[in-house]
Amino acid sequence: MKDSLVAPRKVQNRIIGHFQGSEPGPVLVFFGGIHGNEPSGVQALENVFKILNKKSENIKGSVYGIMGNIPAILQKRRFVEKDLNRLWLKEDIRRIKESKEVERTHEEKELYELLELINQIFDRHQAPFYFIDFHTTSSKTLPFITINDAMINRKFARLFPVPIILGIEEYLEGPLLSYINEFGYVTLGFESGQHATEEARINSIAFFWLTMVYSGAIPKEEVPSFDTHFKELKSSSANNMNFYEIIERFAITDEDSFKMEPAFQSFEPVPKGTLLAHYNKEPVYAEKKSILFMPLYQPLGAEGYFMIKRIPKWILGMSASLRRVKADHLLTILPGVSWKDSTKTQLVVNLKVARFYSKSIFHLLGFRNRKIDQTHVLINNREKAAKNHLYKDSPWY
Repeated sequence: MKDSLVAPRKVQNRIIGHFQGSEPGPVLVFFGGIHGNEPSGVQALENVFKILNKKSENIKGSVYGIMGNIPAILQKRRFVEKDLNRLWLKEDIRRIKESKEVERTHEEKELYELLELINQIFDRHQAPFYFIDFHTTSSKTLPFITINDAMINRKFARLFPVPIILGIEEYLEGPLLSYINEFGYVTLGFESGQHATEEARINSIAFFWLTMVYSGAIPKEEVPSFDTHFKELKSSSANNMNFYEIIERFAITDEDSFKMEPAFQSFEPVPKGTLLAHYNKEPVYAEKKSILFMPLYQPLGAEGYFMIKRIPKWILGMSASLRRVKADHLLTILPGVSWKDSTKTQLVVNLKVARFYSKSIFHLLGFRNRKIDQTHVLINNREKAAKNHLYKDSPWY
């Protein structure tokens, strides 16, 4: 049955749709338009909630479709003043909550309303929660999933016939899903294709229905087009279901001039020496053979491009086994590595002592780094926060 919209009134226009099932079940929260120049997610959610209106009696749990940066969406811009998907840091959130409304930027007002809505969903419902954030890219791309590296995210993500990217949290500060992931719930970012293309909209619709079925919100037989949606995603991703890891980020600022060479695509192999872009009028070449990821073809953005590498299956298996036996405590045996505090959720690595350690050692056990200063790195462990017990009865787990 269709449920009343979440109060207060000022956030009601942010909810694209909401249905409350007649039986208990998962709580699915879909975001679209966190970046205002990426309309496909919003369009997909508008489409599926029209269909859900006819199927609502078969839905278990609760399903939300939420609009992100409304002023930026209206202006068809990535953001108005600041990137809304880079503001979800604890210190920024605390400052925004303590500030007066008239002092907040456009994006800070949006964050405040979204945060209020997310907190209401937490208060109103019981776990398990699934958070999905729809995005698109400025270049042509295969559809893909980005996740913070916890095993519950890996296990759920691998159900979908698209490539999966690990490690983006090490290179981006303040994404919405990194904030939500600290609560320990399943969170996936889905990049459905190139901005404003029909393929991106169709892929987002397909991803929505697969998520509904895989989470147990609706039986597979109640989605007659399920196989079609699966095949659409599989075809659009060129049968690529590999895991990848980000190994390089080319950072830029608003003061820099950056122009990517034309016609590059995500997941495109590039030989060493390939001319990639011009940065402040200087040519930028690929330093080694690699795989290009999310080259920038839009005016706003803080990343010119990324580089990725494929993760072998045996590495993924070893990582899962080590996490299962909680081998992370062995890391503190290494010189220069210690727990930050008694919670044992973060490691502090002294770079003067441990500068020769490979990041892959920490990645195997779910630790991703955050720079504190020039001599120390703070490394977060997503496994410590993950609420695995809430999903253990799910078929996919």
